[in-house]
Amino acid sequence: MVAMTGKIMAPLWISHYTVVTALGRGLDSTFAALRARRSGLRPCDFEDAGLNTYIGRVEGLEDLPITGAELMPFDCRNNRLALLGLRQDGFEEAARAAARRYGAGRIAVILGTSTSGINETEHAYRDRDQDSGVLPAAFLTRYRYTHNTFSLAHFVRSYLGLRGPAAVISTACSSSAKVFASAARFLASGLCDAAIVGGVDSLCLTTLYGFSALDLSSAGPCCPWDEARDGLSLGEAAGFALLERIARTTDSGAVALYGYGESCDGYHMSHPHPEGLGAILAMRGALARAGIKPEAIDYINLHGTATPTNDRVEDLAVNSVFGTATPCSSTKGWTGHTLGAAGITEAVIALLCLTHGFLPETLNTTRPDPALAIRVLIENQERPLGRVLSNIFGFGGNNCSLIFGGL
Repeated sequence: MVAMTGKIMAPLWISHYTVVTALGRGLDSTFAALRARRSGLRPCDFEDAGLNTYIGRVEGLEDLPITGAELMPFDCRNNRLALLGLRQDGFEEAARAAARRYGAGRIAVILGTSTSGINETEHAYRDRDQDSGVLPAAFLTRYRYTHNTFSLAHFVRSYLGLRGPAAVISTACSSSAKVFASAARFLASGLCDAAIVGGVDSLCLTTLYGFSALDLSSAGPCCPWDEARDGLSLGEAAGFALLERIARTTDSGAVALYGYGESCDGYHMSHPHPEGLGAILAMRGALARAGIKPEAIDYINLHGTATPTNDRVEDLAVNSVFGTATPCSSTKGWTGHTLGAAGITEAVIALLCLTHGFLPETLNTTRPDPALAIRVLIENQERPLGRVLSNIFGFGGNNCSLIFGGL
């Protein structure tokens, strides 16, 4: 088992952030849905998937092609979702302003995804020559701009006109949480002066049928921590955050990244360590970097997938570090599990919680499992928050915990 630990880090200002999910486009729509207890989940209506499950699908992507000679090769569902995300809450304008301030070569782009534009490859295999099996020529020339994992960062950097270091992390569900940790290291080493972090994952048949084959999909909206929970609901999302050093005047509502913790327990390809050892290491690593004790955390956004095993193991891990007093909830009942975009989706929700003094309930959960110990909220609450922690635990034991707070 490998854990990333170190000295107390300098907080990083999150000057702008945004998210697009099945709840809506941007921060206002997202928070309004949370407060109104309005889920974005719906019966599966993605393409011709004949599956009895619920999904969190973003409306309108089918009608938002990427245009322009330079960017048209990037056109696919995943990059369309990325473009939609960039255009919310003034994020694109903030990124371009940062490029003018620091220089286009001094802005890093570090993003996470699980399947990138694999939907284009699915379509190509459907459209292959039925006699020879040869794939469409147009797909072969566009693969690097769509399905290739790096296409996401390539597209974002091209669209924003940036020339700094770029990378895509693909560690399953933890992908777009680990980008915060990588960006912190990039900034600390002097490789960049600011970083655009985030992630995008879009619905595709590979994941819908894959999770169904693993018997991990619920027939109804997912209900984390409920005694009747029986699986997850898949979703799609795009989210971005701009990280900068705290060098300029910030307003009273400013937020920052205070700590991150990473681990890889490598216990199993899809099953978490039964004692939650990797998750424990990630949470303790985040606390150590933030220089705070567990009791300083006012709220925990759980990974909370609603599968029987994952919730049980996370409950054990959180209880080991924080005990049972800290309020916790999973927000996947609103958005679905957005896989490689889960880290940024739930980071942005954590930031909304901070700025609004809001603790979201665990939507769809009515009877918390009596075998689980931690304090899981089943009703929305409002009160000031100082520090919040967001957990994201991925396949292969790739774990990441993030701590956010006000400046």
